[in-house]
Formats: sequence, structure tokens, C-alpha cells
Amino acid sequence: MSNSDNIKPYSGPAAGWGALKSVTKSWLGSEKPLKNLRAMLKTNQNNGFDCPGCAWGESPESGMVKFCENGAKAVNWESTGRYVTPEFFAKYSVAQLLRQTDYWLEYQGRLTHPMRYNAATDHYEPISWDDAFALVAKHLRSLPSPDMAEFYTSGRASNEAAYLYQLFVRAFGTNNFPDCSNMCHEASGHGMSTTLGVGKGTVVFDDFAKADAIFVIGQNPGTNHPRMLEPLREAVERGAQVVCFNPLKERGLERFQHPQHPLEMLSNGAEPTNTAYFRPALGGDMAAFRGMAKFLLQWEREAQQKGEPAVFDHDFINTHTTGMDDYLAEVDATSWEQIIEQSGLSLSDIELAAGMYRRAERVIMCWAMGVTQHKHSVPTVQEIVNLQLLRGNVGKPGAGLSPVRGHSNVQGDRTMGIDEMPPAWLLDAIEKRFKFKAPRGHGHNAVQAIQAMEAGRAKVFIALGGNFAQATPDTPRTHAALKNCALTVQISTKLNRSHLVVGKDAIILPCLGRTEIDMQAEGQQGITVEDTFSMVHLSFGQLKPGSALLRSEPAILAGIAKATLGNFPVDWDYLIGDYSRIRDLIADTIPGFRDFNTRLQRPGGFYLGNGAAERRWHTASGKAQFIASALPVSLVNPEVLARGDQPDLILQTLRSHDQYNTTLYGLDDRYRGVFGLREVVFINEQEIRRLGFAPGDKVDMVALWDDGRERRISGFELVAYDMPAGQAAAYYPETNPLVPLESYGDTTFTPTSKFVAIKLEKAKPDGLIVSLAV
Repeated sequence: MSNSDNIKPYSGPAAGWGALKSVTKSWLGSEKPLKNLRAMLKTNQNNGFDCPGCAWGESPESGMVKFCENGAKAVNWESTGRYVTPEFFAKYSVAQLLRQTDYWLEYQGRLTHPMRYNAATDHYEPISWDDAFALVAKHLRSLPSPDMAEFYTSGRASNEAAYLYQLFVRAFGTNNFPDCSNMCHEASGHGMSTTLGVGKGTVVFDDFAKADAIFVIGQNPGTNHPRMLEPLREAVERGAQVVCFNPLKERGLERFQHPQHPLEMLSNGAEPTNTAYFRPALGGDMAAFRGMAKFLLQWEREAQQKGEPAVFDHDFINTHTTGMDDYLAEVDATSWEQIIEQSGLSLSDIELAAGMYRRAERVIMCWAMGVTQHKHSVPTVQEIVNLQLLRGNVGKPGAGLSPVRGHSNVQGDRTMGIDEMPPAWLLDAIEKRFKFKAPRGHGHNAVQAIQAMEAGRAKVFIALGGNFAQATPDTPRTHAALKNCALTVQISTKLNRSHLVVGKDAIILPCLGRTEIDMQAEGQQGITVEDTFSMVHLSFGQLKPGSALLRSEPAILAGIAKATLGNFPVDWDYLIGDYSRIRDLIADTIPGFRDFNTRLQRPGGFYLGNGAAERRWHTASGKAQFIASALPVSLVNPEVLARGDQPDLILQTLRSHDQYNTTLYGLDDRYRGVFGLREVVFINEQEIRRLGFAPGDKVDMVALWDDGRERRISGFELVAYDMPAGQAAAYYPETNPLVPLESYGDTTFTPTSKFVAIKLEKAKPDGLIVSLAV
């Protein structure tokens, strides 16, 4: 362990007293503690607001408290008593602000006024809403082609905002929808659509209470979806298997102290959240699950020979699937040597995992970015689906597939049509309802948008929320691409680095947060979101807006649309007067939303449904499809290896515990024992010493890629951590400069942020680390 005062091992459980202390600190630090406490008690409640954090779903049962530590932080961070006013921008130039850390920038508080960048003074200056809309419209209308504009969406946006956005952009004439989902679960959608005919999870919240086994793969619920810890703990208590696949030992996957259980809190007890913990190599999940399938096939053949009950669910396979023989031939052809080498697991580990899977009648497979941010992520998702199909674990209670989404409405945004490759049915429905010819060509995803801006083929960038400059890979290139634009527009609640990476012209449009009351012409409005279980919820803000000049996201988008297109293809002002009118349009054009407004009156919202969950397969064959894919020949870029470069380590980027996406609530990572520091890299102590360093040393990390660019980040402290040999882990966005723009998943364009080949070098003396002081 490092000698640094910032590194202190944490021995407590997930949640519990540590979470309460952290929430209290966040609550008091908001500078509006009493108002925020009342708001927090309305989080995820009927007639309250949906948590602005993660997309984990809710139990339909009512409860006094339905938020977690990070949800509370999200509320307090959004509803702060600190404000970024025109006086703030008059005090600080953009150049001065760029020297500050990401944490410092967001800590300054809520944006209050529309602002326009003045390149001559390097300061933002106030602009009226009408002038801001007119300026955006002028830039858009001056483009030689609508395809020269990029329209980014964050997962924070509501269904109503996302629907208006896609309608406006398609009426404008393009499908350029780079989206936050491009950076996370794109492989889940691709992999499941090709196998099951649906790109969403097939389980609902109640299925977790019925499962005999839950596999948690490449996911850290304790930090990313803390409310998931409760059903995992309950599963262990009732005797179900909870099987974790994660290279790092994460506290939330080990033990959990429930903050709402008084006896447990008073006794400082904790309960386990797993029954088995496997630690594969980065990128090795596909090989691990291929090994499990190989054991199942072996046991199936042995059962046939002995006349014993089958291992496979042949009734399900014969009735509902196709392609099994080709898949099993690929399983046969995969050698144990390749499986063991690539998975990083022993043969006995794989056999144990396969046995736990076989003995369970009802199995849920959950996963997150540890699976989806690799070059071969789509085949990995398909391998997970293949395994489930062998045992009929799709479309029955307590069984199925659950890609656990990140931001609160990232799934809903895609449902609403935020898709650079829109399905024909969506475009047909839009054309029929709105009487204009929708663009049919494929638009740009996030990586392609950066490439287009870099090459001068895109000149306007509009961001509906998020922090695009920091969330994306190859940070210096992304920043240069944004600066190459004629106009950048940020629709935001708080200041972040994307506001400072400006085009020739730049505008900040401040919007309401999820916690704030949204008053329009017809009264207070609610918005809707879709959680990871395809439940649609109605959300009403509870707090007075932080500024009288804030507008809602739907109102801002309608203002831009009206200034650009006039009242085409709809009367934008009329829609904004009452959001139920937007929901009527959604009901007319999006499957699953018939009688949208009426169904929202049901407490807890309504379920959109899922064909695969009902064993209806919307595939070309009309059946669930086994997909046969060979394991990758090499996980490291072959062109790097061909040059003779061998990585010292494989790096995965990850969040700290005081972080949600690129938003930093604080500088501590309690569960990993890091306090007040972010420039750290976690490595096995033996690996640190093998490479000639000692814990506490400062190093540079240099990415290995094949395009001749140097990708280096400097001055990171080595932290000895319990993790497999050959691996490293460090926080993003600080490590995003190491992820090459061209290193992305096959067919998904998702950056390979969980597999970056790196060299370690002694830190250069001129490596600059900016002070983190607030």
C-alpha cells in the first residue's frame, strides 16, 4: 500500500454508516439543506421526481426512502445554493477557467443566464433567449447540408425532450444523433437485437426475487447502481446464487449494510452480496462464458449416454430457437487452451461457474460496461445470450437478460428515436403523422461526429445535456474537433469543460433540472423517463427553479426549432404549453405508448412490454437466434504487436465512488481507499515491483496504438490494489486521452475504454497536475 496520506484502506461494507456520513456531507454542502431534504424524500415517489442519477428500477411497493447514496448526491449537486451568473463569467476568462479542474468547474453551481462567447475578450456575455435562438437558427440555416450539424443527447433528457429533439432534427434533414449510449451499452442493443429481436433487458424488477441465480458481469453496482445491492443481498439470504465476474474486488459486490435496517446499523453488521466471485482478464468474459458452454455441452453428452435428464432445455430450443448446431460446432472447435489463456480463469473456476449455472432453474444475467467497452463486445453479449438459450432462461419468471443501463433515461432516449441508424418503422410513422419526408441515410454516432468535426465536415454542434468534451475518447483530438466548429451550443444545468472548448461561436443555454418545478402556459408540467426494466414513470419537479431565466429542455428545443423551421412540422409553442400534447404525438408514433397520458396516472408508471420476455421473437427467422462467433485471435491490437510492442499492462477506465459519469461529487473513492485524489492508477503490488516501481511512485501512462500519435498522461500515483496480474485501473475522464478514437467496438463504435494497452514510464518532471482545491 502507498505511503501517501491520501491512500487509506477501507474496511467497512458498502452503504451503511459510510453512506450516511457521505450523504450528510453532500446535503449540508448543497447550501440548501432543508429544501433539499424535503426534495430527497420525494425522490422516486408517486407525484415526486425520478432520480436524476442511474436507470435502476424501483420496487412497486411504496416506501419512505427510495434513493441511494449517489442518488442523494445527484439531488444535492443539482439543487445547490451556488450559482454561475454573468458576474462570474465577467470575472473569469475562458482561458482562466480551462486551467481549473473538472470538479472545481461543476462545484461553482447552477448556470443562471443564457450566455454567448465573445472571442475578442475570451469571456462569456449575457444574451437574450430570442437572440440565442436566432443565432442558432442562423448557423443551421447557413449550412450547405443538414448533415453538417451534430445533435448530441445525454441520458438525462426526458422522453418529451428527446422526442421533440428527434422530430426537429429529422424535419431539419439529418439523422446525426451522436448519443451517450454510443459510449456505453451500444453492444447490448446490437447483440440482443440480432439474437432475440429486442435490444432491451427481458426482466422486470420482480424477477430478481424469483431467480435461483443472478450473474453480475463487468458491473460495479455499489458505485454505479447502489439500489441494486438490496435485491442481490436478498437473493443471497434466500439461498440463491449471486455469481460475480469482475477483475477488481469491489466492496458493493462483497458485503452490504442496509441503511434502513436499524438493528444492522446499530450492530454495525453487514450481509454478503455474492456467493462466488470470479476475476477474469480484461476482455476475457467471452472466453469464460464459452468455457461454461463447453462444460454444459460435455455434461449434456454425458447425460445422453447415461440416460439421465438433459442439461439443455430441448423443448425450448426446438420450439423457440435456431442455429444451435452451428453454435455448438464453434464451441467444440474452441480449445481449452485458448479459453483458459484468454479468460484469465482456471479450468476449475470455469467448471465451478458452469456448475452453479447448471443447477439453477431460473437465471438472470446482468452486465454493464465491463462487457460492452471492448472491440469484441457484440460477440460477448451474444455469447451470454447463447448460454441463456441453452437452458431456456429467456421468457420465464425469474430468468432473462438485464443490461443495466447507466444514466436515468438513456434507454428512453433511444426508445424516443434518438438513433443515428433509425429503423424504417420509425421513419414511416413520422412521415405518416407529420407529412414530411424523413431522412433515410445513416447519421453520425459519437465517434463519427468527432471525426466529421475534425475533418471540417460538421460545423455546428448542439448538446442536449452532458459533457461531450470529457466523456468522449482521445480528449485532445475531441477538443480540437469541437474548436473546429463554427458554433457549439450547450444545453446544461451546471458549468463543465464542454462549455470552455468553444467553436468560433458558442452559446450556453441554462435549463431546469429534474428536481425543479416546470411551469408552462397550462400549469405545472411533468416529464417521463424509462428505467432499465422498461417501466415508464412520470416525474414532477419539487423545488423552485434556481433562476427565473431557466427554461425546460423541451422549451429550449422548441425555441430552437421554431427559430429554424417556423411552425413546421408542428406548432412548437402549442406543444410546450402542455406536455401531454407531446405525449399524444409519442402515442401516435412509438409502439407501446398507446393511451400514454391515461396510463401514466397509474402509481409507479407502466410497463412497455418486451417481445422476448413473452417468447415472441422479432427476428428474421421468427425465432431466437444462436450466434456462432470465434474467440478473438488476440485481444491486443495486432498491428501494435506486429511492431514488436508489448504492453506492460492493460488499463480499464472506471468511476470513483464520488462520481457519476463525468460529474464529480467529491474527490474521495471511499470503497477503494482513495481520499482527496484522482490521479492514481491501481495495480497489483507484485506487478508494480515487476515493472521496477514501488507503491506511491509517480508514473506516466502511454497508450500503445498504431497511428504514430503519442497518447500520454502524466504524474499518476501507483496504488497497490487487489487485482489480477497484467491489469491496471484508473479514473475517467482523466484517462480518456489514452483511448484512441479509432479503437472501438466492431459494429458499435463504442470506445474500448475497458481495454487500453499501456506502457508505464517514470513521471516526467514537467507533468502538470492542476490543484484540486475548491
